Amino acid sequence: MKRIALAAALLPAAFAAVAQIYQWQDENNKTVISDRPPVGKGVQPRLLDGQPPVAGGAAAKTLADREMDFRKRQKEAGEGAEKAEHERQLAAQRQENCDTARRALQVLESGERVSMRDSHGERYYLDEAQREQEIAKARQAAQQSCR
Repeated sequence: MKRIALAAALLPAAFAAVAQIYQWQDENNKTVISDRPPVGKGVQPRLLDGQPPVAGGAAAKTLADREMDFRKRQKEAGEGAEKAEHERQLAAQRQENCDTARRALQVLESGERVSMRDSHGERYYLDEAQREQEIAKARQAAQQSCR
């Protein structure tokens, strides 16, 4: 069983080794590229490798190296998408905080009676001094939230 698996794994490599590409100039001075050698005398074919050229002259990467690079790129892309989603959520939260602060400021500046609750849960209405303090707090909160 192991021999069959080994033979099946080596078979594509054998076909790749046999596949060769030839390049030559014909009598009309045109470049011809073919998988068959040229026919005729006096023609010197240039044998090209079946493998694509490796960038930077480095040795060809093994399948395991390519798989590891792929997984690394995949992980980086996932982390980038996760970071972008987190940034989008933060931006939405900042916008919501800004809108809330502006609405609170608008209510306080409207001149309507505004009620608050004390520590015992009892409702009380703001007088003018308290309203001015709350407006100052609301303006500061709006400035910080809406940068």
